[in-house]
Amino acid sequence: MPNRLAGETSPYLLQHANNPVDWYPWGDEAWARARAEDKPVLVSVGYAACHWCHVMERESFEDEQIAALQNELVVSIKVDREERPDVDEIYMDAQQMLHGHGGWPLNVFCTPDGRPFFGGTYFPPQRRTGMPGWTDVLRGVARAFREQRDQVEQQATQLTQHLNLRVELAGEELSESPAQVRSRAATALLQSADRSHGGFGGALKFPQPYYLQLLVQQALDDSAGNRHDARSHLVHSLRKMAEGGIYDQLAGGFHRYAVDQIWLVPHFEKMLYDNALLIPLYLDAQRLTNPRSHLPPSGEEMPKAEGGRSLFARIAQETADYLLNELQTPDGAFYASTDADSEGVEGRYFVWTRDELHELLDPQDAEIACRGWGVDVGGNWEGNSILTAAQSAEDVARWLDLSLADVEVSLERSRRRLLEHRATRIPPAADTKIIAAWNGMAIDALAKAGAVLEESRFTEAAERAARFILDRMRTPDGGLLRIHSAGRASVDAFVEDYAALADGMISLYETTGDDTWYLEARSMIDAMIERFWDHEGGGFFTVGRDGEQLIAQRKPVQDGATPSGNSLAARALARMYALTAEGRYADLIEAMRESFSAYLSKAPTMLGLFVSVEDWLTDHRSVALVGPAGDPRIARMRRDLWTGAPRPMVLMQREGESVVPQLSDKPMQHGRPTAYVCQAFACSAPVHTAADLARVLDEPLPNG
Repeated sequence: MPNRLAGETSPYLLQHANNPVDWYPWGDEAWARARAEDKPVLVSVGYAACHWCHVMERESFEDEQIAALQNELVVSIKVDREERPDVDEIYMDAQQMLHGHGGWPLNVFCTPDGRPFFGGTYFPPQRRTGMPGWTDVLRGVARAFREQRDQVEQQATQLTQHLNLRVELAGEELSESPAQVRSRAATALLQSADRSHGGFGGALKFPQPYYLQLLVQQALDDSAGNRHDARSHLVHSLRKMAEGGIYDQLAGGFHRYAVDQIWLVPHFEKMLYDNALLIPLYLDAQRLTNPRSHLPPSGEEMPKAEGGRSLFARIAQETADYLLNELQTPDGAFYASTDADSEGVEGRYFVWTRDELHELLDPQDAEIACRGWGVDVGGNWEGNSILTAAQSAEDVARWLDLSLADVEVSLERSRRRLLEHRATRIPPAADTKIIAAWNGMAIDALAKAGAVLEESRFTEAAERAARFILDRMRTPDGGLLRIHSAGRASVDAFVEDYAALADGMISLYETTGDDTWYLEARSMIDAMIERFWDHEGGGFFTVGRDGEQLIAQRKPVQDGATPSGNSLAARALARMYALTAEGRYADLIEAMRESFSAYLSKAPTMLGLFVSVEDWLTDHRSVALVGPAGDPRIARMRRDLWTGAPRPMVLMQREGESVVPQLSDKPMQHGRPTAYVCQAFACSAPVHTAADLARVLDEPLPNG
């Protein structure tokens, strides 16, 4: 019989709707029952693509006897962390205070007024390999709540006091410039670099795009002594990721992370945000290594071109196409994720055997495919093979004494055939929630992909997604909603939603020149400031003034799997300042710098995107293109800007009148397309050709 989750719209909550556990959704009803019966409350947090969440559900939450015990001893609340990041943030912080680590599923026990006192992540149903069983945990919590209430109350009070410490991280005198902070952060990252396999540290290995973005900026800094090392490790890391099993060699797109050090074995879920964050990084790497960038070579081996495209351009394009092919809704927005499991087995949808390839392909194609994608007898994971870019097309051609063209055609033919066959398998389930913040990241990525790769379908997809959010995820008073699921929008948006959408719409303005997107971005940023800004301590709170106030008020600072709300807000503010020259936007970033100075002083990599934003703000150039959008001279200048070095830049365009303040005093001169390059709002003499624009961009900065 369905439980109370049956009326929810979250796919994750609906996965639990038929559990024998008497689950409640987050809300007053559960807490009222806990107070009336004086029972502890389990807040169990997960998400639809979480492998260990599914394991714990199968082992414990679907077990009739375990569920009966849970129903007797505690009041149980199920939370989708993607729907309620505010709830997840508080109780994850409590878990980390208790144990020094976190993860999902997150299972935290609270007093009836919401204060946490004990927690953990995955528990097996019975004691196993030193881990307590879920039944033992339930009995122990209930016994402590009943018999050791004073200690439980003391623990809950202490944890809640720590959670409520205001995120005032000031107190460190930060005399360094943003470039110096960025350089120090990049140096620390390079000290932890995995020189053999790319990335940072050992297993588990995450892509960590904001670490790599810092290396992009370090590589562009002529004054940085380690700029060549930064560029080399960036190129090495992105290549290793693209060649590994973490990347879907057939359909494109990255899995969540690798469980090993060599990027071979992923957890097979695919998240919208991971792919949306990696696309701009691969585009920047393509521009950084493009001979037309006019950057001096650094000595590392560049990724080889395949079929006329560089490796980085190919990965960016395939990943963008993955978003369109597998995550795009019929109405143009993007789903949250796809699962790791299918048919109850992790990775089954994605792995192959050598026999399968020989059954599906002709003998020569099968041999080429097995060599190219590393499919051997016995496989490389649990008797199967996760496809990798094991050998280049050139190496396969030499080994089999074939032409490179024949091998490339064969691999493409095999890729299509394997995709056709894979489509007959039962696919991983999709989490069909539409999340405002993650769609904002996708809009940013696709707008940039459309410009750099000159693929209009990506730009058009970004515009469709933006229109969906603006048209169908708003409150009657114009506020933003975070979630669209099962045909309706819900949950007041958080700061990350406002910031990511504003940032994405600025990218749409830059790539299309359509003032509509500038106006929408500015409106979103101003609403974000009004709803979330901390006027006393600086920075933005997670929850707006009119949102649900939980047991603690949080201010997101540290960048994790996704950038923090404050980092995203800073990037949107910096870009809006460049477009408007309105000092109030820059003043907020300065206040954030002061508020977060302790982190910036002691651990700047924890705020990787914020560090990048500050550096961008002080070093960027504004480029204004004025003239008919269809004029080939304008098109050439725009193309050169998007395919050249990924310098810190904001691009403004207008044909006639424009509402963008920084364009108001920049006319087209002598009836010819005109470009202006400005730094700190001091502009160069106008130029009229792509060659002259490139020359001005290569000159020293006016204040540099």
